[in-house]
Amino acid sequence: MQRRDFIKNGMLGLAGVGNLSLLQEALAVGATAARFSTAAPELAPFQGFTGSEAFDASDLRVEGRLPAGLCGVYYRNGPGLMARGGERYRHWFDGDGLVQAWSFGEAGVQHKARFVQTQKFRAETQAGRFLLPAFGTSFADQESRLPVRSADDVNTANTSVMKMDDGRLYALWEGGSAYELDPQTLATKGVRAWSKEHAGMPFSAHPKVEADGTVWNFGTQSGRMVVYQFSPQGQVLRSEVFAAPGPSAMVHDFAVSQRYLVFLLSPIGMDMNALRGGESMLDAMRWLGNESTLVLVIDKADFKRRWVLETPAAMVFHFGNAWDDGKQIHLDYVEAPALPAINEKLRMIMAGQRPPAQNHPPSAPRFMRIRLGSDGAGAAGLGRGHIELQSRDESVEFPVVDPRVVAQRYRHVYYPTAIDVGDRWGFNGLMHLDIESGRRERFSFGSDVVLEEHVLVPKPGSSKEGEGWLLGLGYDCKARRSFASVFDAQALSAGPLARVWLPYWVTYGFHGKFYAA
Repeated sequence: MQRRDFIKNGMLGLAGVGNLSLLQEALAVGATAARFSTAAPELAPFQGFTGSEAFDASDLRVEGRLPAGLCGVYYRNGPGLMARGGERYRHWFDGDGLVQAWSFGEAGVQHKARFVQTQKFRAETQAGRFLLPAFGTSFADQESRLPVRSADDVNTANTSVMKMDDGRLYALWEGGSAYELDPQTLATKGVRAWSKEHAGMPFSAHPKVEADGTVWNFGTQSGRMVVYQFSPQGQVLRSEVFAAPGPSAMVHDFAVSQRYLVFLLSPIGMDMNALRGGESMLDAMRWLGNESTLVLVIDKADFKRRWVLETPAAMVFHFGNAWDDGKQIHLDYVEAPALPAINEKLRMIMAGQRPPAQNHPPSAPRFMRIRLGSDGAGAAGLGRGHIELQSRDESVEFPVVDPRVVAQRYRHVYYPTAIDVGDRWGFNGLMHLDIESGRRERFSFGSDVVLEEHVLVPKPGSSKEGEGWLLGLGYDCKARRSFASVFDAQALSAGPLARVWLPYWVTYGFHGKFYAA
């Protein structure tokens, strides 16, 4: 089964989405700016923008001293538009994509941000209202709006970015096509079809890029999965479509080692009757906490060789990295609260309400070691093997590693973390974890700052893992301004080397990448 059957099966899952007749819960109508700023100031960026904004700022103010070798562009993506025509998205994941470019060089630092002009964004801008349902938002009168004919009809291109060796830049989403952008202007060029065979097939927002430029990625839709291998220039070298080994309606990320692709398929079912009855995709998902999380391992050399193991139910969004020695696979990831709890939390913040901290256990680091059974691989593949788990209790998310060690043995993982934040929402610091020694190093900005994902930028000319800078964004609740912060990754606790301030705020994002000049 390849593209035609994959798309056909996907449309069966989408059949009820574009013809919704009932709304199980009222759509959350936009909370006012005053409510956000006074009740929970850290939530102010969730107000979002109107979609007409184009952000440009040059010669940005630098607090501290930027490293001389930090030259290139930091691209970042995330939800930027949260409301139209008096209606407001109910879930953070729904917002239309806003891509930022932070350019570092001899002329200082410049900032640019543009909305990705997806098919959905253009149609709704012209209409001045939402026309299509979103991942976590449905509409009672959907019959009077636009039908959903494919996953790309609801593609918001809001999750991450990727630039390949041919210089082409892409905005990525969870379940549809990549959108190509101009890397200089951020103007939208259109949907990227990797080949005729792969047009319209899902391409996840978490491709893994090895040091030699090889790209691995996957997509999921309606009980089926596709895995890809790309050349550094974006040519599809191999792909394989197969039935998912069990129910998992949300697969966000995966890990890659020297020899394997590893997925943790959280036990999430899809209630098709609820979906056709008017609930959003997210509302129709069911957490199957009594079932196992399936560990799917795929041989990189032969996509048909697959193992499936079981581990206790766990919700997983993000991985740090993985490596193997031919006998065992080692990987790290972050275990999140189960689906109902995390969705409740994200809906509250979209309404400008601070979630009660005691009701929401934090996301925390996890470490897995997999030993595969020698007789277990096969196309259907329930394989024998053994899994060992270790855990830590720090509140973290968005793990990153040095890009030079992707799919290689590694030692260092970096996370945004929450340190003594009290009852407010969000992370306020960074944590460096040495996974071999267990030693951690942390820095906190205090209670007035929300800190986002930081990526590791290798120092020019260096080759040692961890020799580089951590670069990412933050929001100062008192100043009501966003900033980029730069840390020495090997001296995190010393605090930032520099902060670069915007003359305005921007919405919180999900993921970014730095590309050296």
